Amino acid sequence: MPVSELTAVVTGGASARGIGRATAHALAASGWNVAILDLDEAGAKDAAHEVGERSGSRTAGIACDVTDEDSVAAALTALDAVLPPVGALVNNAGITSPVPFCEVSGAEWDRVFAVNVRGAYNITRRLVPGMAERGFGRVVFLSSVSAERGGGVFGGVAYSAAKAAQLGFARALAREVGPRGVTVNSVAPGLIDTDITAGGLDADRERALLAGVPMGRKGRTRDVADLITYLCREETSYVTGATYDVNGGSHIH
Repeated sequence: MPVSELTAVVTGGASARGIGRATAHALAASGWNVAILDLDEAGAKDAAHEVGERSGSRTAGIACDVTDEDSVAAALTALDAVLPPVGALVNNAGITSPVPFCEVSGAEWDRVFAVNVRGAYNITRRLVPGMAERGFGRVVFLSSVSAERGGGVFGGVAYSAAKAAQLGFARALAREVGPRGVTVNSVAPGLIDTDITAGGLDADRERALLAGVPMGRKGRTRDVADLITYLCREETSYVTGATYDVNGGSHIH
């Protein structure tokens, strides 16, 4: 089934300068219909309108709290009514936490895992069975270089642990659903120019981080979005269980 007859779901895609919105634009430009799910309903609708205007693809912006199973069910019911079947899922919704481990409360730990891990489970569990039934699917997790190198960029232990959990989730799921035509991969961005990093790093810390990036700059959201779009192509059918680094060389392994 061509991607023009399928929908790509991007969670957490409302932010104007985020990886999710850039990914929605890139997917739509490559022919996908696109649904943007976000806690911020107005932002999701604005993003969907922008993507549709630029690409001509069919789009929808829908309110969704990925941590709440009922909210996910309602959002996907609304999606089913307006767009074609889902063929790709980009688990982009996430939150960071720079709190040092010895200061992390149980509530903060649970908050970080609720969005990054349980949220990804809630929506992936709903969408993957349909992909498997149709014999085609693409799932991409937005992990982080922090999961691979053990923090050291912006997020602390809770964030690094949650993003590492996503890598294990993706790899195990790839084994399970690969025989049914569904690929599952992860992307691990480094320092990317988004509102999160712009608001969370002082100038000295940013200079120190960039000194360790061979490319000498922050990544652009498009750098990540283009890779995600490649992984979602119909032709990218023999790549699964992999983790792709987008970090300008700051972590080479």
